[in-house]
Amino acid sequence: MSHSIDLSRHPRRIDLDAPLHRKAGPTAHAMRPVERAEEPQTPQTCPAPRYLTNNEAAAFLRLSPRTLEKQRVIGGGPRFHKFGRRVMYALTDLEAWASERSFETTFDPEYIDRHPGAQRDDQ
Repeated sequence: MSHSIDLSRHPRRIDLDAPLHRKAGPTAHAMRPVERAEEPQTPQTCPAPRYLTNNEAAAFLRLSPRTLEKQRVIGGGPRFHKFGRRVMYALTDLEAWASERSFETTFDPEYIDRHPGAQRDDQ
């Protein structure tokens, strides 16, 4: 007893008008981009601020999640938001906090003012 399917009773139907099977002709060139229906243009709006969890923010800054937790308590870390019990960081706040900590050299006067340990060699 054979369990093969007789495909001759089920002829395969091919839609020749489908884009997959349509050949390039005088009105449709193979290299010409397909024209799409006009879509209504929506005005560009500013995207809503994206919020990150403590672990996501730490990964973004390449810090330990515990470091961010400590900085929330003692200060000095990026601004954070509380939504109920949940602590979230806005991506813009993380980027602003990181850019405030950019210096050209360790002899930069701003660096010395912000890092009291940098002045201990002078004493």
